[in-house]
Amino acid sequence: MDFKDCINFANETPVCYLATVEGDQPRVRALGFWFADENGFYFQIGGMKDMYGQLQANPKVEACFWQPDEATGKMMRVAGEIEFVDDPDLKKKVLEDRPFLKEFGMTFDSPGLIIFRIAKGKAYFWTMTTNFEPKKFINFG
Repeated sequence: MDFKDCINFANETPVCYLATVEGDQPRVRALGFWFADENGFYFQIGGMKDMYGQLQANPKVEACFWQPDEATGKMMRVAGEIEFVDDPDLKKKVLEDRPFLKEFGMTFDSPGLIIFRIAKGKAYFWTMTTNFEPKKFINFG
């Protein structure tokens, strides 16, 4: 397995779970995943969400991508630090990819349109078959 496998797995998984920290309390929520490429795992949120403040205070996160099957499925966990991305082309792309954002009044120059990515960190895959094996980390970034 290599980083390309991580990119493919993430792009095939429309919902992931993202954990942040607020003070000393972990917070996790399901998010509609945007996309992954050789530069990392990309997310879009609204600036009015609690998550935005949590990410500003502590950029360390972990994302869990899960693809179910008849048994337990396959999981990929990605841990790292996020970086906010202020790129007009990406903001236009997110509005094209997620037209519902326009219904909320978002435009590419809306201050509440927040894009971030996990650009560096480590990932690993889990299945029930590999449950007791040592983790095989894939470093990226």
